[in-house]
Amino acid sequence: MTEPAPFDAKAFLRTLTENPGVYRMIGAEDKVLYVGKAKNLKRRVSSYFLRTQSSPRIAMMVAQIQRVDVTPTRSEAEALILENNLIKSLAPRYNILFRDDKTYPYIELSADEFPRLAYHRGAFAKGARYFGPFPNAYAVRETIHLLQKTFQLRTCENTVYQNRSRPCLLNQIKRCTGPCVGLIDKTAYAADVRLATRFLDGQANEVIDDLTQRMQTAAERLAFEEAAACRDRVRVLQAVLHRQFVDSRKDEDVDILAAVEEDGLICINIAMVRGGRHLGDRPQFPSGAAVAGAADALLAFVEQHYAEHP
Repeated sequence: MTEPAPFDAKAFLRTLTENPGVYRMIGAEDKVLYVGKAKNLKRRVSSYFLRTQSSPRIAMMVAQIQRVDVTPTRSEAEALILENNLIKSLAPRYNILFRDDKTYPYIELSADEFPRLAYHRGAFAKGARYFGPFPNAYAVRETIHLLQKTFQLRTCENTVYQNRSRPCLLNQIKRCTGPCVGLIDKTAYAADVRLATRFLDGQANEVIDDLTQRMQTAAERLAFEEAAACRDRVRVLQAVLHRQFVDSRKDEDVDILAAVEEDGLICINIAMVRGGRHLGDRPQFPSGAAVAGAADALLAFVEQHYAEHP
């Protein structure tokens, strides 16, 4: 039996389109070695045939390629769906899978006249704002609880909000300002929404400075109840920041990654820091692949995670 001719990468790359799509690396006996997606097929596939590869796993896979099949798609989103389906059905040897059965959770701030705070997973709605991703559901719910306590934004469903005739329990315990029954006007509520948005964008110190200025202005006007409310908000935020603060040297969002291999098992842990607050950790365990150590798995995780969560 004659050996198959070596794969001519240069000739193949000349035929590739620059459209988005999915590529499949094929080895001996038509075995699928790897499935990937690309915003630009020509640029992405070309990167595999550079003289040096940063990953031993990829270098090993490239050495076995006998042909490459490509499927152009109309969009990068369509390529992502096709890639997921092919990986699940073909289980390629060199794909490292970190995806679990749940997507990352977000906080949603709706586009309503009086925006609603909500826990969210899945597709984004047009007009709404989303903050995240968060490492787990607990981190989202804890943050929503903090926002309720500090900025008193509504969390009720629209069907409940539109049919209330009197304030709910959340208003009575000072977790909502009661826009459903007109206890706060649109301008004042919008100001609270802006503060909450800035806090979620990592500008907690600026929010504290703003509230402190409001407190001082209210006190000068002898509006002592308003000043006390601002003071309480400042204390809540300061207590949370003191408890969860991580010094990243800069006021920025940071992900801290660690990879450990022990007894043949590899774990990648991602710790999420947003605006100086440590939101929590999320461990990931690679599966269904030939992994060449923790460093190789970490590289694969970075490529996969930040392609989906830039």
